[in-house]
Amino acid sequence: MEKIDQSSSFHLFSPLPRQIILCLPPCMAAVAAEPHFHVLAVDDSHTDRKLIERLLKTSSYHVTAMDSASKALEFLGLLDQETTAPVSSLTAWMSVYEVDVNLIITDYCMPGMTGYDLLKKIKESCFLKDIPVVIMSSENLPSRINRCLEEGANDFFLKPIQLSDMRRLRSHILKGKSKDSSNNIIKREFSIESILPNWARTRLSFTAWKLLSYFSFFTSNC
Repeated sequence: MEKIDQSSSFHLFSPLPRQIILCLPPCMAAVAAEPHFHVLAVDDSHTDRKLIERLLKTSSYHVTAMDSASKALEFLGLLDQETTAPVSSLTAWMSVYEVDVNLIITDYCMPGMTGYDLLKKIKESCFLKDIPVVIMSSENLPSRINRCLEEGANDFFLKPIQLSDMRRLRSHILKGKSKDSSNNIIKREFSIESILPNWARTRLSFTAWKLLSYFSFFTSNC
């Protein structure tokens, strides 16, 4: 897997302390008060990947860059690194707390798994479906654009990517975070019992089921 830039972050960075911001000039305080969002950029082209990475960093985003959709799925915890098989629900549930990605921007045409395939995998995941996804392509094909938007993509950028495109990302991130908060019970408070198959539920004794319910309540409110 491509080495991740040390400047990349897995979490939403908090603004500077209020005491420090109050001491800054108004123009600097406005910038310092804004959180730095984490963007996962996926492109098999080294040149395009470095370009999008530079534009994102210029726009004050923290970036993790991947050269394939499968590596992006591994990073997100949806694909086992060694077996390349889908991970269990419990593993995916735990990965939500390890990797905090605010937006995914991916190229459409990539060898193996395409950006469209990556989009579908993310939207099929009950843990990650609210993360905004932006598709990039050098081909302006209405059928391709509509296909991606219908599948749940938040936007479609034509290459070469411009700095002005970066300004459109923030609104998608803020909408995604708002949606994530309203659906928190699905993504962040996913109940343990919903992972179990039906046969396992029916075989649980009443006492065991109550203990499991208490444990689920505890984990969902941590």
